[in-house]
Amino acid sequence: MKRIPHTFVIVFALIVLAAVLTWVVPAGEYMRNVVDGREVVVADSYHRVDAAPQTWQVFSALFNGFVDKADIIVFILIVGGAFWILNNSHAIDVGVMAFLRHVQRMSRYRLVRALGVDNIIITLVMLLFSLFGALFGMSEETIAFVVVFIPLAVRMGYDSIVGVCMCYVAAHVGFAGAMLNPFTVGIAQGIAGVPLFSGLEYRMFCWVVLTVIGIAFVLWYAHRVKACPERSPVYKLDAYWRERQQGIEHTQLSIRHVLILLLLFATVTALVVGVLASDWYITEISALFLAMGIIAGIIDRQSADDIAKLFLAGCKDILSAAIVVGLASGIIFILKDGHVIDTLLYALSNSLAQTGEVVSLGAMYLFQTLLNVVMPSGSAKAALTMPIMTQFADLMEISRQTTVLAFQFGDGFTNMLTPTSGVLIGVLGVARIPYGTWLKWVWKFIVALIVIGFILMLPTLWIDMPGF
Repeated sequence: MKRIPHTFVIVFALIVLAAVLTWVVPAGEYMRNVVDGREVVVADSYHRVDAAPQTWQVFSALFNGFVDKADIIVFILIVGGAFWILNNSHAIDVGVMAFLRHVQRMSRYRLVRALGVDNIIITLVMLLFSLFGALFGMSEETIAFVVVFIPLAVRMGYDSIVGVCMCYVAAHVGFAGAMLNPFTVGIAQGIAGVPLFSGLEYRMFCWVVLTVIGIAFVLWYAHRVKACPERSPVYKLDAYWRERQQGIEHTQLSIRHVLILLLLFATVTALVVGVLASDWYITEISALFLAMGIIAGIIDRQSADDIAKLFLAGCKDILSAAIVVGLASGIIFILKDGHVIDTLLYALSNSLAQTGEVVSLGAMYLFQTLLNVVMPSGSAKAALTMPIMTQFADLMEISRQTTVLAFQFGDGFTNMLTPTSGVLIGVLGVARIPYGTWLKWVWKFIVALIVIGFILMLPTLWIDMPGF
């Protein structure tokens, strides 16, 4: 079997490839205006600029990426340190075992036995996180949940991939099929000039379809892994998670464990309420988890020095993931500083002009999907592409709502495989899953979602729907 390169090697190779493009692709830019606090591309303003081929900048990309993604990097380090303190108490591991012992008793009910307790748990958790992604665009927050659901999945007889799917994949499937996501649907509709969150009915249908497919795929994979654990691509890597649970199989929940689990529950509740009601983002969430870690250490009767040492140990453990986030962000800097992103956008948008509506829709969708691989920021991509795509849609007599849907799906699915996504790299770092291993496992699923997304867009071309 061919050895998969280290994640650092893969991402640095992409940086070098981006630098090569700056020597081949003509440099050009669109003019931009600030509208309602957002940068919007001025239509028909593309012009050539002096070439800026990138050379030694491939080595400064890490620094620039660190500066640009400092918030996510610090967030990852704080979450890693805080959960290291909490995990030192083994409260999560003991709590997971107590939870499984409790739910296994539900097997005495015929319906539950027929459906399978494990299937019910995976389905309900994924449904919840998909809803979070659809309603308020949960993304970065999933990094903190990985260390909760992987031990649960492993203890249930699955692997770390199932644990990642339960929170991260579920949230991003919901993110792609969102009804009210302000970071994609809200911004794109605002730029497109259509009523905010209009077309909710069909988007809700799309969310249901995508969520059902996502859950069904994960249940199918989980069943295969449970039947033969060695078939898992991360079976050997999951030795870390299995060893963490050794020696505590018969440990009973103590008052100390219960208090720490209640603290974790209160933290998660505060996170959800803060994000929904008070527009919390990384700063507030980082502070919340740091406080959780310190309080957990106090409940666990750790001294101040021990809490500090545990926090540093957690930061050290997760440091490689933080470095990859900065390195991956450097890809964008190379393309921007080389002035080639706008040229690629201009060339692709022009190539759509001579096609029919179905082909045009497919081309727009493919363009948004491919662009998301190098520009995973939904809000930035909306500001860049929607002013042009909406005008093109008008010429082709395609609904602007359909154009927003093409942007929404194109922005959502490839987030789960692009190495330029700081969230994905952070999740994989916490889960201890190499990027190459993840890519090899997930790509077929993402391709299937992309195809299903296109099928879901087709009815909007021919059928009158509310909001479309």
